[in-house]
Amino acid sequence: MNARELLDRFLLTDSRDVGCDDALAVLHVYVELVAQDPDAAAARYAGVAVHLAACGPCQDDFAGLLATLP
Repeated sequence: MNARELLDRFLLTDSRDVGCDDALAVLHVYVELVAQDPDAAAARYAGVAVHLAACGPCQDDFAGLLATLP
């Protein structure tokens, strides 16, 4: 992906994106649901799924929490 595409992706925010604060508030619940059923997690917490697709730091937090599950 070139710089222009990265900038466009950054600027084109999905209206369903809940933002960092709201995503992090329920991230622990989302992670547990993803571990059980990823499709159900994305359906129930669509705004979190959209946010994680766009936010690298929150993706890192998600991956870290997911890695701690047995």
